[in-house]
Amino acid sequence: MRLTIEEIRFFKTQGYLIKRGILDPKLTARARDRLWDNAPPSLRRDDPDTWIGPIREEEVSEERANYKKGFRWQYRAPGREPWMVQLLARNADVWEMAEQLLGKGQLVEPSGIRGIYCTLPYGDEPARANGCHVDAHPFHLGVVGYIDDVPEGGGSFSVWPGSHLEFYPTFITRYKRDATEQYEPLRARLNDQAPVDCWGRAGDILFWHHRIGHMAGHNRSRQIRQAVLYDFVKKEIEETQDEPPLEDMWLDWSGEVQAAG
Repeated sequence: MRLTIEEIRFFKTQGYLIKRGILDPKLTARARDRLWDNAPPSLRRDDPDTWIGPIREEEVSEERANYKKGFRWQYRAPGREPWMVQLLARNADVWEMAEQLLGKGQLVEPSGIRGIYCTLPYGDEPARANGCHVDAHPFHLGVVGYIDDVPEGGGSFSVWPGSHLEFYPTFITRYKRDATEQYEPLRARLNDQAPVDCWGRAGDILFWHHRIGHMAGHNRSRQIRQAVLYDFVKKEIEETQDEPPLEDMWLDWSGEVQAAG
């Protein structure tokens, strides 16, 4: 599996790229099963009526390994299990495409992924404001994989296309979260605009630039949005993370990306 020149150009201009049917169905099914090993007691896998958030007050946990609060359930504990790494970061097709974007032999070998990130259905919860943001930790390329179907309006990983081009110069360094005074006005402006709902099916993935504005979408479906996430990092990150943004933001990327125009 390789990206076409048109897909690379799309990624450069839009800041994200969706690829369909990439993940191993056996591993996505295993991940769906693994999620329920440590679910909030009131959520029953066979009863979708119990999935509607928010998390009950007595079941709230801010423990990082299995965070459960509001409409968020982030089960990070399985993220370092080898099969989970194979599911996403070390999937052969995902790895090859990431190397196309960042350079062959340039990626840090993954020891784990973020885990399984869920958004519970909102039910009758009133409409919420958008939450456009840029992630704080240094990395180069994000990837989201859906382990179950995510319908339109189902809490997808949602993005503001092209916002990576605007956000990139609003930071003091290339990869750290040290925003200038231009960051908040830009974020506020984008929050007044609707993001792209990147819905999909189990096995679909989405690559995203580290400076793109994004959010976990509002889940108006009756399903739990279930996704796995990983952040690709180049071996040079410690040398470049404190340097100022480049005039050409793609000089840190592969020759194939630089040549794509």
